[in-house]
Amino acid sequence: MNVDIKEAVKQMEGQIIDWRRDFHRYPEAAWTEFRTADRVVKVLNSFGYDVQYGSKVVEEAAMMGVPTQDVLENSSKRAIEEGADSTVVESMAGGKTGVVGTLYTGRPGPIVALRFDMDANDVQEKTDEKHRPWQEGFASLHAGVMHACGHDGHTAVGLGVAKILKEQKANLCGTVKLIFQPAEEGVRGAKAMVEAGVVDDVEYLFGMHLGFLAGSSDRFICGTDGFLATTKFDAYFSGVPAHAGAAPQEGRNALLAAAHAAISLHGIPRHAAGVSRINVGVLEAGSGRNVIADRAVLKLETRGETSAINCFMQEEALRIIHGAAAIQGVTVAIREMGGASGGQSDTAIANRLRQAAESSGLFAVIEDRGSLGASEDFTCFLERVQERGGQGGYAMVGINRAAGHHDGAFDFDEAALSNAVTVLALAVSDLLQKKR
Repeated sequence: MNVDIKEAVKQMEGQIIDWRRDFHRYPEAAWTEFRTADRVVKVLNSFGYDVQYGSKVVEEAAMMGVPTQDVLENSSKRAIEEGADSTVVESMAGGKTGVVGTLYTGRPGPIVALRFDMDANDVQEKTDEKHRPWQEGFASLHAGVMHACGHDGHTAVGLGVAKILKEQKANLCGTVKLIFQPAEEGVRGAKAMVEAGVVDDVEYLFGMHLGFLAGSSDRFICGTDGFLATTKFDAYFSGVPAHAGAAPQEGRNALLAAAHAAISLHGIPRHAAGVSRINVGVLEAGSGRNVIADRAVLKLETRGETSAINCFMQEEALRIIHGAAAIQGVTVAIREMGGASGGQSDTAIANRLRQAAESSGLFAVIEDRGSLGASEDFTCFLERVQERGGQGGYAMVGINRAAGHHDGAFDFDEAALSNAVTVLALAVSDLLQKKR
């Protein structure tokens, strides 16, 4: 079967690259992936998958950091103008752009899921002849939005895996679920799909990323650890305005509350049980130099080596924010904007990925483990699967890249796409191999 899969991927390499370039040309930021999701729905349907999307796979109450209604409406309108099916887009109203495609083999066996993220970054793509997407005509058509992290490639890889596994259906048992997730940037999207129950029945879970720790295209990392749990939230302080000269005693200063909170937040003790982080990235306040500031907003994040450590940091941060508000006699409202769990790849899944990488013959360097040292909301899926007795893992597929992730000059060697499809398809097909 390995030879069949490798040859099948080789035969469709051009199609995988075309998908990637199409997604790259029409990037969509978190919760606005209407055209991208529509394309995924159409392709999965053409392969014969059972496809669900919208509110069936996204729990609205768990969505975080959703754009304004105007942004959502304009994005959905643009998607339709760019070829998306209006009926599909309408079913994703409010930004519910998640898609799940399920392949039933008709034979009993494990339930395996693979997750692929679809969203782009709020980055302006480079427009010069040195930048290959610009030179070859597939650079972003949307100002200020770009696939600068490889999620266009991830989505294309997911469709490639879908095609290969459908072609291998007669040799498989069990069920395959392909999860196409919105809003990974800012770790906003996974929780809403988890709360919709999309992995509640999953026994084995695979995730992957192009690049990051796996630098060059001949390198493959089988299992990723070091995911930092995180919570991202905004704190809105509301005070009372007053003339700063004539009647300052009548005011309640939201700016001072926010400033006091910002300084105190960075004084939270680091946790002895592992890595902990906090950062205030934005402080906006006031309306004029002679007005007691009646409004302010802090945008901050906490992180922890484990979910428990992050919980400690979050609780301390909230205590300080509410205390700072009380000192100045103002009110404060908290809005959660993103979050992810901590996590570790299971050794059994990493071993399966190593076996697949070795049998593919595509990589000169294969490493068992790598530590991310950042956050990725794949861990929300991973935590739910592991809590229910399943196994999960996250691989990193090497790429030769033109610039770093989240850089306007980001691009990568597209041979990595077929490498990723091959390894994932080999790992899943081995797991679901029909007994003879």
